[in-house]
Amino acid sequence: MPVPVPQQRGVPAAETPHGADLTVLVIEDDPAGSITGPELSAAAGTRVRIRTARNLTEAGRLLTDDVDCILLDLALPVPTTTATATTATTTAPAAPDHRPEPAPGRADELAVLTHVLRIAPLHAVLVLTAQDDTELAAEAVRVGAQDYLFRGELDARVLSRAIRYAVERKRADLAQHQLTESGLRAQENARLERGLLPTPLLDGSDLSFAARYRPGRSRALLGGDFYDTVRTPDGTVHAMIGDVCGHGPDEAALGVELRIAWRALTLAGLCGDQLLSTLQQVLEHERQSEEIFATLCTVDIAPDGRRAGLCLAGHPAPLLARHGRPARLLPYEDGGPALGLLPRARWPRRQVELGAEWSLMMYTDGLIEGRVGAGSSQRLGQDGMVAMVNSRLEQGLAGEELLEAAVAEVRELNGGELTDDVAVLLLGRDPERVRRRGRSASRPGPVSTAPPATAPAAASVQRPPLYGP
Repeated sequence: MPVPVPQQRGVPAAETPHGADLTVLVIEDDPAGSITGPELSAAAGTRVRIRTARNLTEAGRLLTDDVDCILLDLALPVPTTTATATTATTTAPAAPDHRPEPAPGRADELAVLTHVLRIAPLHAVLVLTAQDDTELAAEAVRVGAQDYLFRGELDARVLSRAIRYAVERKRADLAQHQLTESGLRAQENARLERGLLPTPLLDGSDLSFAARYRPGRSRALLGGDFYDTVRTPDGTVHAMIGDVCGHGPDEAALGVELRIAWRALTLAGLCGDQLLSTLQQVLEHERQSEEIFATLCTVDIAPDGRRAGLCLAGHPAPLLARHGRPARLLPYEDGGPALGLLPRARWPRRQVELGAEWSLMMYTDGLIEGRVGAGSSQRLGQDGMVAMVNSRLEQGLAGEELLEAAVAEVRELNGGELTDDVAVLLLGRDPERVRRRGRSASRPGPVSTAPPATAPAAASVQRPPLYGP
């Protein structure tokens, strides 16, 4: 009947505090010749309990959670039946086996060690070998043992020091392994979050675009704030910015779902109240609690760039700056509630005149809820943000420089990093840029001698290329 191997605990046995009692499992065919517990206790200055096993079958029964170190004789034979039974029943929660294989010609000599390392991946292991076989001892350490000792030089003081060293080295090895795994997971998460950030679809548009995004979570790339911008085949530019209540990974995931749903619905032709009502259904199905809601601001800018439709769902109104005029907040009296609050809510669409030259800034509340001075209870607010942006516009800043300066000033006023997510989106129209694009498009090309195509009338509108989100 196979002898089951005791399940190892998730916390490594090597994490024994310095100075605490030690339990050593000695595996050799003549344990009577080993040093006794009282001798080791006297040399170590602490209580040392010794368990002895004559073979690997006995070792399997004695290998429990409280064993700190294994003292293994490399000359011990490995019975085939024991090895098979043990490996078939082990349930130890070991990390993936990253140990090197024994060198060619050494596999049989180190079979007992590789077997013990397999069934006790979280324990420190000391090997005993003959004094004239230093190469085998060194190979044992390379394969996974923490240290080696020669049988002829074994005494209580040397063994006590070697056990302490092996336990500490094993603990360091496990910590390094966990640190490496954590680093790899962090890199994978960063790549995933970076891939979930939006890429604006503005090919063929005369509008300029800039954005800044800062999640409130420490060491995160993605928060509960979200934004997106797309141009539909009729030339209309649609922009959106939103905020899911909360700051955790669940809120970040829900924000990504809402952004992707908004893009799909927009490209499908939905707009205004119909689009927001559908988004609310998505939110109600995807949220983990009925208390979760999301604010949203959508803008659809006409193909000529001179007017826009505005919908607000519990979100701060955008900031509009026309050429030669101070920036001001767009009207927000006609806004509707945040998504997820009222089952049959409606979101009216308000028409806004933009003019020939303008900049439109959309933002989340993280930009206006920062403190004004370290330790102050006063918030920046929308009025403070308007004054700050106007000051930067007077300095001649625009586009990326304007957003960078605004976010930096908000952080400086707050006295450090902001605790809330911050997303800022800036769209602009410059008549000179429009004229340059028009002149470039009107340049005559090579004359074609081919007969004119007889395409259907519907094909006269070219769908812009779509790039992945």
